[in-house]
Amino acid sequence: MKSALLLCSVISLFFISACSKKGGDVIPPPVQTPYTPPVVSATFAKGADVSWVTQMEASSYKFYDKSGNQQDLFALLKSIGFNSIRLRAWVSPSDGWCNTTDLVAKATRAKNAGMKILIDFHYSDSWADPGKQTKPAAWTALDFPTLTSALHDYTANVMTTLKTAGVTPDWVQVGNETNDGMLWEDGRASTHMANFAALVKAGYDAVKSVSSTTKVIVHISNGYDNNLFRYMFDGLKNNGATWDIIGMSLYPSTSNWASYDTQCLANINDMVSRYSTPCMIVEVGMDVTAAETARDFLGDIITKTNSVAAGNGLGVFYWEPEAYNWQGYGLGAFGTNGRPTAALDAFGN
Repeated sequence: MKSALLLCSVISLFFISACSKKGGDVIPPPVQTPYTPPVVSATFAKGADVSWVTQMEASSYKFYDKSGNQQDLFALLKSIGFNSIRLRAWVSPSDGWCNTTDLVAKATRAKNAGMKILIDFHYSDSWADPGKQTKPAAWTALDFPTLTSALHDYTANVMTTLKTAGVTPDWVQVGNETNDGMLWEDGRASTHMANFAALVKAGYDAVKSVSSTTKVIVHISNGYDNNLFRYMFDGLKNNGATWDIIGMSLYPSTSNWASYDTQCLANINDMVSRYSTPCMIVEVGMDVTAAETARDFLGDIITKTNSVAAGNGLGVFYWEPEAYNWQGYGLGAFGTNGRPTAALDAFGN
């Protein structure tokens, strides 16, 4: 038995030696090339929607840098390379999170961290997206003229509250992923495009009444879908709506991101040409377990957006990157240890 073991050891050493040499020289381990983040213009928004942050902190979640040092989330994102924060606004949420008080608290932290700020009005008490645009409970019985006034006054009041707190948003969304309008059924675009346009204009006018410098965004999902964007913005334009920026969401898979990025860039260029309007990607995300693929996707879409002529590609925002083990959301960009994954390297300085 000992002889057999000795023979096996000799054979193993022979193969290890043979596999580690070439022409008598030891083959070095492969060199890991450091990742280089995209180079973008000084005004390009490298953003994150972190609307969950206060709720997560209240549930004892903490955030750490890659070395394991605990940090305030806003300072941590700033150190990574982010320069902008997006925050959602709900009218009267049942649990209080993302109401005006919570919004102002987070916006103040973002301002104090030296970040630009994007406010995302959902015009709902909870999530608004392509599949649901539910009116706030307090607005359900209003006729359309009164509903339009309610949207205007609520928007102006939130803007004024932010201004009183020393925060002037750089951008404001009037609606979230309004693929078929908002405040259904009155503002459903497929049946009441004129109403949707009137609501957008009411929001636009309210924002400008408080801050003439704040840019107003109309946000549609599926940034790769040019037909959808043409349909929506032709309808808005033909019905007298006004806006400053076209916002897009983009959530590709780990296998189709390259084609989605190419289609999204083509769509952006068409929007700029067709409506003389710059564009911003206000939501992106990818499977948290595919961090390096997500980094490649993000680097590519940031590069493509920044490449749009005359600076008309304004920025890219990751949606809730800080989420980890949180409400089953799987498209964040922090690991289970509370540290940022390689995906966020794409936003580096």
